[in-house]
Amino acid sequence: MHYDAIVIGAGLAGLTAVCQLIDAQKKVLLVDQEPENSIGGQAFWSFGGLFLVDTPEQRRLGIKDSKELAWQDWRGSAGFDRLEDEDYWAYEWAKAYVDFAAGEKYQWLKSQGIQFFPVVGWAERGGALAGGHGNSVPRFHIVWGTGPAIVEAFASKVLQASESGFIDYLPRHQVTDLMTEDGAVTGIQGNILENCIIRRGEESSREVIGTFEYTADAVVVASGGIGANLELVKENWPSRLGLPPENMVSGVPAFVDGKMLEITERAGGRIVNRDRMWHYTEGLKNWDPIWKNHGIRILPGPSSMWFDARGDRFKAPNFPGFDTLSTLEAIQKTGYDYSWFILTEKIIEKEFALSGSEQNMDLTNKSIKDVLKRVLPGPPKAVQAFKENGEDFVIAESLKDLVDGMNKLAGNDMLDFMHIKEQILARDREIDNPFSKDAQINALHGARNYIGDKLIRAASPHKILDPKAGPLIAVRLNILTRKTLGGLQTNLNGQVLNDEGNPVQGLFAAGEVSGFGGGGVHGYRSLEGTFLGGCLFTGLKVGKYLGTLKPEPNKAKAIEV
Repeated sequence: MHYDAIVIGAGLAGLTAVCQLIDAQKKVLLVDQEPENSIGGQAFWSFGGLFLVDTPEQRRLGIKDSKELAWQDWRGSAGFDRLEDEDYWAYEWAKAYVDFAAGEKYQWLKSQGIQFFPVVGWAERGGALAGGHGNSVPRFHIVWGTGPAIVEAFASKVLQASESGFIDYLPRHQVTDLMTEDGAVTGIQGNILENCIIRRGEESSREVIGTFEYTADAVVVASGGIGANLELVKENWPSRLGLPPENMVSGVPAFVDGKMLEITERAGGRIVNRDRMWHYTEGLKNWDPIWKNHGIRILPGPSSMWFDARGDRFKAPNFPGFDTLSTLEAIQKTGYDYSWFILTEKIIEKEFALSGSEQNMDLTNKSIKDVLKRVLPGPPKAVQAFKENGEDFVIAESLKDLVDGMNKLAGNDMLDFMHIKEQILARDREIDNPFSKDAQINALHGARNYIGDKLIRAASPHKILDPKAGPLIAVRLNILTRKTLGGLQTNLNGQVLNDEGNPVQGLFAAGEVSGFGGGGVHGYRSLEGTFLGGCLFTGLKVGKYLGTLKPEPNKAKAIEV
């Protein structure tokens, strides 16, 4: 019952590591606190976007990409400024990841049976200088089948190996401590939780029915971040982003609680870049929630006008889809934790998509027929459902009625109709020509120079107050928690380092808990498509490394009560 490796967490990073260990014919134990139907963790709920460089999909769309351009974008976005210490290994992981994304990643994913939607998305467009934040070109490759398809590619292999007895997989096993001996991690301890029948994503019982201990030559922590633990989010909130939001919606299920970070730190692992996190500014309260405080993110096109809670239009680069972190900072410095989109029916039907596998059932179910319906008049089905049922939407035929509705929804009278009207009219006057001094209008014209955006993501330029484009729509946007960018510091083998910078013997980490590699591979900002990819890459690296190690003899301990 002594294992070559124990993997904590059956999310995408853990599954990827286990698949490599299966190939190496290692004796593996996989434990997870959730029921078996939650295998794949947070990745299951994702839109399935992956950061890839110079792919056939890009080339077919006329996109010229390269490893050099991707590395330029990564460095400009990350802003690594702790290279002597906390960013040292993060920088090394970043170089390795861009090499991977521009190299073997595409063919490796294809070998796992993963296919891609033909139109490449353009996320985080930046809006500043060439060397600053943002993707210079579209790189967001949507998996055909979204998050569930990625999970299936790895979970099926793990479950088959478990059923055949090649590995042991124990759901409802919650790790509470890492066992150590002479500074080395030798195993895990924890609680066996009662079995419970719930829908995937629902909060599971924490009723304890027993305890366990298992030993191994190596323990891999792949337990995710802190996104559902709002107390930890607020505790680590950086002062540079203003005060933490009073109210936030949760973009991840309750099991993303960050508890293994503290447990691993107690065993000697070092956490770095605690103040770096990636939360979205376009969150909606889910009208049909699966987990507590469930939020959904709008994936916006470039046309909606963005106003703060007082009715002032945000300045460049704080436009929809351009610079999430800058916009988050701008929102928080207003002293309010929400903002507004104002747009038209013509904009929403082409530019609004919702993040998440369950919000894109046409892509998730791989239905070409349903995907083609997106070009028909009217918003996508999931967006229309939010329009009709979501509490954050206001719809009106006149701007005066729209502003009155916005004030009513916010429970105050901060929005002045004439102030908003003047800003919209100023913007609308810029539409009369195919050029403009308005940075957002220029960005809209630029977006439509890319065939992918022109076809499905960027509405043709029109005046917001044009009655033919109506009705008018306002959307209240909440801060939505999502990713932890800092985490356990690891070297390029995935070994967790201690405060002195040395590997903790027997201890490894992969995925979000390691800041997706090195304790913060993204630096301050994500280019998007790099979270699932980071889980895959770190899991792959750790699994391959452990697959080459020879087991240590004469060790055995397994106790389960």
